Amino acid sequence: MGTRSYTLSRAAARELRTQLSTALETEHEFVRTRGTYRADGTYVITRRGVTSSGHRKVFDDFETLSRRFRDLPETFTANDIDWPGVSGRRRHLCCWHFLEHPQFPCQLVTRQPLTVTKTNW
Repeated sequence: MGTRSYTLSRAAARELRTQLSTALETEHEFVRTRGTYRADGTYVITRRGVTSSGHRKVFDDFETLSRRFRDLPETFTANDIDWPGVSGRRRHLCCWHFLEHPQFPCQLVTRQPLTVTKTNW
């Protein structure tokens, strides 16, 4: 960034910190799921409208979730999502988030059982 330095008042520094935290922690709402980039770098998937921890999965970062998606077979079901800390409802939560998030090229094949296929992969 060069050798420039800036001097800020405490109030200006607090305001800058607040703005940076807000910018780093962004939330994307979809129909069934919500994805949140937290200021600490983690990425959280939650089911919309539900606050219990059983409807939430925290990943180290978004890249970790992307890697997990890439490792899934071309066509997969919720049962194929066999990751540590992900079982039952969270498997379905991940499938729906993949379907809704524009970064994951896939489409719904069937709802019962919940089956997803990757597109343009």
